[in-house]
Amino acid sequence: MKHEVILFCYDGSDEAKRSMESAADLLTTRDAVVVDVGSFLTGAESLAAVSPGVDVPTLEKLNRDAALERAEDGVAYARRFGFDAEARDVLADPAWQGILELADDVDASVIVVGSRGLNGAKELIEHSFSRALTEHASRPVLVVPPAP
Repeated sequence: MKHEVILFCYDGSDEAKRSMESAADLLTTRDAVVVDVGSFLTGAESLAAVSPGVDVPTLEKLNRDAALERAEDGVAYARRFGFDAEARDVLADPAWQGILELADDVDASVIVVGSRGLNGAKELIEHSFSRALTEHASRPVLVVPPAP
């Protein structure tokens, strides 16, 4: 029998928490990996990186540490719903690509993500992470809509 793992995308938002709650009701496997994807450099850090004396590896380490901290918060939340979870951090641009690479690494049976419910022009401007993820994934993705 195949060992099944759920990959939770977690950023600390209400939508991410709701996706875990929904998965607890829908999925039978309890093994999970919780990941937060951070950028190598934020927009402001990218601008600062061209200045002399800015230590880019230090900025990347700070972003990785912040992503791991959020993922660990997600693990604590997932455990409240009976998941045997572990934290992972990823730095990737675009974020969906980092998720898919990690999904391959852990051979996730499903990727679970919350949705902010963007549509129309707002989706084009703000970019829908869940849409990009589903468009590029080669494995099942459970997208949980926001609360009504």
